[in-house]
Amino acid sequence: MLPWIELDSAAIPGEQGNLRLKQRGQEFSIMLGSNELMNSRLSGSEEALATRSFDLFKDRRRPTMLIGGLGMGFTLRAALGVLPEDAAIVVAELIPAVVAWARGPMASVFNGCLDDPRVAIHEGDVAELISSSKRKFDAILLDVDNGPDGLTRRSNDQLYSFNGLRAAKNALRPGGILAVWSSGPDESFTRRLRDCGFAVDVVNTRANGKRGGARHVIWLAKAPHHPA
Repeated sequence: MLPWIELDSAAIPGEQGNLRLKQRGQEFSIMLGSNELMNSRLSGSEEALATRSFDLFKDRRRPTMLIGGLGMGFTLRAALGVLPEDAAIVVAELIPAVVAWARGPMASVFNGCLDDPRVAIHEGDVAELISSSKRKFDAILLDVDNGPDGLTRRSNDQLYSFNGLRAAKNALRPGGILAVWSSGPDESFTRRLRDCGFAVDVVNTRANGKRGGARHVIWLAKAPHHPA
C-alpha cells in the first residue's frame, strides 16, 4: 500500500492546532491532529447537505446560497449540480491555505468548480459574514466543523449558540433554510434550533451515500415565513 505523504499544513486562526493536507496516490485527507476531518473518497453526506437543502427552496428564482467551509468542495460541487444558472453561491473559508489547496494539489478533486461564474469565495469567518447579512440568503449551509461542538476551532461554538442561530435566522430570507452537517446527533442542538423559531427536520445520512459508511446527521431548519 502506498504511504501517506504530507503535502502542506496550515495554522487555524486563533487556535494552536494545524490542518494537515495528506495524499496517498489519488486519495487526499485533511487532518487535525489524529482526527481525519475529510477524505476525498467519502463525500456522500456533504453532497446530501446541498441536495437535501435545495429540495426545500428549489422553486425560488435567483436563489442565493452561503456555504460555510470549503473543505474538499463536495458540498459546493453538489450545489452547482442542482442550482439554476441564475443562482449565486458564496463560499466562506477562514483558512486561505484551504483555498490554495483547492487550486493547487487538489485541483483534480475540485475539477474547476471554483471557476464557475455562480461562485464567489469569501476568505474570512463565516460567523462574521452571517452577522453582517440581513435577509440575504435563501440557504445557509454550515460544514465548518465535526458538528455543533467546535472541534476544529473553539470559537465555532458561537455559530451554534442561541445568538449564532438568531443571526443565521436574520441572515435568511423568510422561509429560508439553515442546514448543518454533523458527524453525529446532538439533541440539545435540535432543541436550540426549535427554541429559535426554526422548523427542524433531522436527517440521518451515510458518509459514502448509498454505498454506506459512517452515519452522519444533517439538520434542515426552516426559518419562519413571517419573521418576528
